[in-house]
Amino acid sequence: MTEPVCLTSTLELDTSQTTILNSVRAVVGQFDDDYWLQLDRAGEFPHAFYDEMAKGGWLGIAMPEQVGGADLGIFEAALMMYAVANSPGGMSAASAIHINIFGPHPIVVHGTEEQKRAWLPDLIQGRSKCCFGVTEPDSGLETGSIQTFARPDGDGYIITGQKIWTSTAQHADKIMLLVRTTPKELCQRATDGLSLFFTDLDKRFVEVREIPKMGRSAVDSNLVFIDELPVPRKDLIGEEGRGFEYILHGLNPERILVGAEALGIGVQTLNRAVDYARNRVVFGRPIGQNQAIQHPLAENWMDLQSAFLVCMEAARLYDAGKPAGALANAAKYLGAEAGYRAATQSVMTHGGMGYAKEYHVERLLREAMIPRLAPVSAQLILCYIAERVLELPRSY
Repeated sequence: MTEPVCLTSTLELDTSQTTILNSVRAVVGQFDDDYWLQLDRAGEFPHAFYDEMAKGGWLGIAMPEQVGGADLGIFEAALMMYAVANSPGGMSAASAIHINIFGPHPIVVHGTEEQKRAWLPDLIQGRSKCCFGVTEPDSGLETGSIQTFARPDGDGYIITGQKIWTSTAQHADKIMLLVRTTPKELCQRATDGLSLFFTDLDKRFVEVREIPKMGRSAVDSNLVFIDELPVPRKDLIGEEGRGFEYILHGLNPERILVGAEALGIGVQTLNRAVDYARNRVVFGRPIGQNQAIQHPLAENWMDLQSAFLVCMEAARLYDAGKPAGALANAAKYLGAEAGYRAATQSVMTHGGMGYAKEYHVERLLREAMIPRLAPVSAQLILCYIAERVLELPRSY
């Protein structure tokens, strides 16, 4: 398959950044369509892919050098995740390692030196897998309403509650867990009284129940039931009651990375559509000669290219320590929409064969839905831009 679409060609990358792209492409190139299709059918985690990424040190791309990371920025991490998603693995490949890129950030910023040395090397080297427990069945995006509670118990806590949409929990041995340590009614703000823990996912006290879902079957999503989980005080990150503040440090990087992943899927599907349009002959001519086929694909390229430039500018601003909230949210929104439109158009370009698993675009379309839904809805991003950028009155 030829690949005429390459968004990164518009960037002025230095030698190190170019090496990152080429090296990651070499890793993902080892895992073809059949590998990912079989995992999707079987619902099996991509262990071989994960291990190769860990072996190359890619899980620690944004982690501190003193604990084995590369100490690079979100710009480089976004390039990496774009390259990962712009492969037959799509969102399954990206989601298998996504938590390692942004998830440990509160440990890096607010953890003690002892916590960093104890936790980060194992995550970077792939010896430990982490999941992220924030969302709950009755709270959704309203984080201040979570009910999972940690009560003091000697030199630690006992945690009870539920989490939902916890990815990779079937295979994780650690969990980043946001819980309430002060009852909501005793707090001045709903987001006060929340604390953040990084602790063992001890299956003696935790039931992990997989959620059957539309796509990305290779990477599990779960309901997590926590029943009297003992957690030592040393697993508390930072100060008690400031957990929500701590996870905010990871929100903008995550939005940027999700935008980059969505664009990777979009480019992967667009290239497949272009290749099919060039080679599929009907009525004695390639279907790509028809403007009804050409024009939507041309629009997809423009959508993807413009969203990619916003995404990488958001990453550059974040790494420079400049305000990046607006562009980070825009990057997630624009990337998700452009990626989904490209995946949809790819299926349409393939016609009936786009519906067949043999051509893989139906699988990638199912996965292209994920960035539109998570980790924040398109509507909340629109509200953010309306209120924070356009200074319109809050609507909710």
